[in-house]
Amino acid sequence: MENFALIFVAIFIGYVINKMDVFSKETPVILNQFILYISAPAMVLLKVPQLSFSYEVVIPVFIAWIVMSISALAVFYLSKMLAFSREVTGSLMLVAVLGNTSYLGIPMIGAYFGEDALGYVMIYDQLGSFIALSTYGTFISIYYSSSQNVDIKALFLKIVKFPPFLALLVSLFFIGTSFHPVAQSVLSSLAGTIVPLALVAVGLQLRFKLPSEDLKPFGIALGVKLIFAPLIAIIVCYIFSWNSKAALISIMEASMAPMITAAAVASMAGLAPRLSSAIVGYGILLSFATTWVVYNFIT
Repeated sequence: MENFALIFVAIFIGYVINKMDVFSKETPVILNQFILYISAPAMVLLKVPQLSFSYEVVIPVFIAWIVMSISALAVFYLSKMLAFSREVTGSLMLVAVLGNTSYLGIPMIGAYFGEDALGYVMIYDQLGSFIALSTYGTFISIYYSSSQNVDIKALFLKIVKFPPFLALLVSLFFIGTSFHPVAQSVLSSLAGTIVPLALVAVGLQLRFKLPSEDLKPFGIALGVKLIFAPLIAIIVCYIFSWNSKAALISIMEASMAPMITAAAVASMAGLAPRLSSAIVGYGILLSFATTWVVYNFIT
């Protein structure tokens, strides 16, 4: 209960601060940078080595890419069938496919499964959602907003220079080992900042305005992200008879709300900015109910 109270309170604080115009408009960017360069790498280095080097580590990565691939195909097909504009289609290809598997995933999974589960969260997020955002997300934003060619080399450099990803590569060499107690304490303190800062940053970026003409793509996006995506993960786990903690956490990660960064990418590319922001805002609120349903269904 305490974890869920923190989630609601921190998001609400961020939303109120944004409405009061107390902090600088750059505050979400600064918080996100602190998380990306300090908190998240510390979390990765702290939690991933606690995993055992086994087949279980592969499960989150496999499920992440299967879920995102099928979701993208579903969004593309539905957008064509319903004759959505190029801008709306591009927006949905981002926010209905990419999930908030770190900023919301970490506190939500921690609340449901405890701190020991966060290693699998980081695997799902870094080898699934993050790489997808950097490659697929960049391609979609360019393809649907212009005729520019995608720079493959730039994408690769962007991935390998990303601090949490670098931390993940390092942490993989330490799976099954323990750090010195002093290093463990420092990492724990730094990693502890990720949840409150991430949730306040989420609250600062929430947007809820939605014109009536956007209701159809809005419904499609949230239907795919909050219902269809976890259903895919459940079916995959059923097919392969996976019922371990790694599988359950992967299903929960698949059920997370749309990614805030994906909405930011869509907005910067001119892909229905108001619709993208509304999908993320309402998606985060609705995800509290849908993730609860998913959790109770799989456990």
